[in-house]
Amino acid sequence: MLYKLLKSKLHWVRVTSKDLNYEGSIVIDSEMMEEAGILPYESVLVINVETGARFETYAIPGSKGEVKLNGGTARLAEVGDRLIVMAFAWVEEGELERHKPKVLVFNGRNEVVLRR
Repeated sequence: MLYKLLKSKLHWVRVTSKDLNYEGSIVIDSEMMEEAGILPYESVLVINVETGARFETYAIPGSKGEVKLNGGTARLAEVGDRLIVMAFAWVEEGELERHKPKVLVFNGRNEVVLRR
């Protein structure tokens, strides 16, 4: 049996920009993505802490500190809103005890303040 578990979480990253006229996705600082283990074009679930909006999209690597919403997702948050970005993995029963998600917590300047 496989279990869907949290693999990676970016907690309270702030939206830095939006582009309604792009095809879609969320652009995230490539260093944030790498440290959290989120791959380019990987599916992510995004929660807007300010509004409660939830949406699924894919992650694209960006520049330092960047968190940019593109396409229709640009309508689901404002610049400065806090987001929770999560990626999940299917884990086999024998791997459950060893599984540990990578969690990064951010301050208002998109700097990591806690690693779990």
